[in-house]
Amino acid sequence: MKILSIIGARPQFIKCAPLFRAIRKEHEEILVHTGQHYDPEMSYIFFNELQIPEPDYNLGVGSSIHGEQTGKMLIEIEKIFLKEKPDLVLVYGDTNSTLAGALTASKLHLKVAHVEAGLRSYDRTMPEEINRVLTDHVSDLLFCPTETAVLNLKKEGITRGVYNVGDVMLDSLKYNIKVAERKATTLEDMGLSSKEYLVATVHRASNTDSLKNLSSIVNAFCDVDIPIIFPVHPRTEKYLKHYGLWDKLCEKVKVIPPLGYLEMLKLMLTQRRSLRTPEGFRRKHTYLRCPA
Repeated sequence: MKILSIIGARPQFIKCAPLFRAIRKEHEEILVHTGQHYDPEMSYIFFNELQIPEPDYNLGVGSSIHGEQTGKMLIEIEKIFLKEKPDLVLVYGDTNSTLAGALTASKLHLKVAHVEAGLRSYDRTMPEEINRVLTDHVSDLLFCPTETAVLNLKKEGITRGVYNVGDVMLDSLKYNIKVAERKATTLEDMGLSSKEYLVATVHRASNTDSLKNLSSIVNAFCDVDIPIIFPVHPRTEKYLKHYGLWDKLCEKVKVIPPLGYLEMLKLMLTQRRSLRTPEGFRRKHTYLRCPA
C-alpha cells in the first residue's frame, strides 16, 4: 500500500514520528511537508530530534492569511496526488495543512485517514475547530485518541470507520522521554534546577491577537513568585512588541527562543508541579493552565 502523509506544523511532526516507524515496516510512505512551519526552530530541529526522514516534497508555502495559505496548499497537493496516486492519504490534527490534504484527497476520491479525529472545542471562532470538523466529515478512517472523541463524532452522525486508538502524542512522549532526559540541556544552561520554575507557552490567536488577553497573561506572569521559562513563539513576540508589552515582562520571566521537542519535554517534566499564588491570582487568571 502506498500511503501519502501530509504534515506542516510542529504538533504534526511529533504525531507522525511514532507512526512513520510503524508504517514503513510494511508499506511505502510518501512524506509531504507543506512548509506551514518553516524556520529552523519551528521545523527542521524537530525532524532532526525525532529522526523523521527528509520529506519527499516540501511545498514551502510559508506564513500568510488563512485563505491564501490553504489555497496554495490545495494547488500544490493536488499536483502531488495526481503524480503519486496514493492508496491512502494520512492527515494529522487540525491545521490548514490538515484541511488542505483532506479536501484535496476527497475531491480526487482518495481515501482519507485522520489521526486525532473527533476532538472538539465547540468554539467556531477558532480556525482549528473549523479544520477539525471539515476534515472529520470527509475522512474514511477516523483515528480517535479518546472515547470522548468517538462520542463527539457520533453526535455529528459519524459512526463508520471510527476507531479509538489512543493518543499518538503519548506514544511519542513515551518513546522520547529518556532521550530528552539524557540530551536536553536548556535547564542547566540557564542555571536553574528542577522544581524551581514554571514553563509557559502562548501562541493561540485568541490570546496573541487580543490586547486584553495578552495583557492579562503578562500581568499573571509577573504575579508569580518563581521564575517562568517562556519560549516565545514568533507570533507571540510580534504582538508583545506591537502592543508595547515586551518591555513589561518582568525579570523573573526568562524569555528564550522557541525550543525543539526534546528540550521542551525536559522542561515540562522537571518544572514545579504546585504553586502558592498571590491572593486573587486564581480568581483573576483562572483561564491560565501550566503544561502538565
